[in-house]
Amino acid sequence: MSNASLALPVGRGLLYLIVAGAAWGTAGAAASLVYRAGDMGPVALSFWRCAAGLVLLLAARLLLPRARTAVPEPLGRRVMRAGATGAGLAVFQTAYFAAVSATGLAVATVVTLGAGPVLIALGARMLLGERLGRGGSAAVAGALLGLVVLVLGGGGAAVDAWGVLLALLSAAGYSVMTLLTRWWGRDGRTDTSGTTVGAFAVTSALLLPFAAAEGLLPHTDEPGLLLCLIAYIATVPTALAYGLYFAGAAVVRSATVSVIMLLEPVSAAVLAVTLLGERLTTATLLGTLLLLGSVAGLALGEARGARSRVREAEAVPV
Repeated sequence: MSNASLALPVGRGLLYLIVAGAAWGTAGAAASLVYRAGDMGPVALSFWRCAAGLVLLLAARLLLPRARTAVPEPLGRRVMRAGATGAGLAVFQTAYFAAVSATGLAVATVVTLGAGPVLIALGARMLLGERLGRGGSAAVAGALLGLVVLVLGGGGAAVDAWGVLLALLSAAGYSVMTLLTRWWGRDGRTDTSGTTVGAFAVTSALLLPFAAAEGLLPHTDEPGLLLCLIAYIATVPTALAYGLYFAGAAVVRSATVSVIMLLEPVSAAVLAVTLLGERLTTATLLGTLLLLGSVAGLALGEARGARSRVREAEAVPV
């Protein structure tokens, strides 16, 4: 998590993103158990997730050795990056929770995670000059189809226009966060652990007043279980997953990042079947296979492209 962006090999960045996407998928199951254990609201849970994750990230930053960038970043750039990334993260999380409340989990998930890769691919093409190519476009299309089949395969989803707008806002926040991470990671001067800490500090500050209005401290008959669940959410799908996400997103093409992170609903579906007793349907299996195939195809293409660029660089005479 502490490598300067371009010191991290693309292959390791891909692995970081795969682990982060799988870890994100466990947050939904853990959150559902939190709601069963007490009356904590979604914004309060999001605040505690970010605040506790920030404490863990700060501890890791203080205790673990960090690689230094070749040229220290100016303070103004670090503040601007933390503010913009943190605002994007706050919009992403809060608008998604609101969309779930307005239009339901299935529609909110499809719109948010489905619009994300499209917005990111367009933004990466216009702002970063990153081309997907035919193979990449086919992989994105396959991933989006798999997402729709996986999440909506059970049927019975009701669509609310306001909820869809909130989900699109969430997707926009996610896209801004991803594109900015890639933009600032291209010159090799980005301290990704610093980016993560700064983003979580800004997000926690932005969420605090809304969480306080909702109720920071829940009523519960199982305080020990609730604390354990919040500790897990803050540790694995937050501090670990976002640390890996920001490190990987700095070196991997933005569109590839967005598709790999669709592993989140795959991981959530696996947990729902294995731990929560939900039935394994044909739609769940088909959507999972489509998503996994698209992720694998894009990851292999990204790794081959990185090796080709290395060979071309080595062939250039000094």
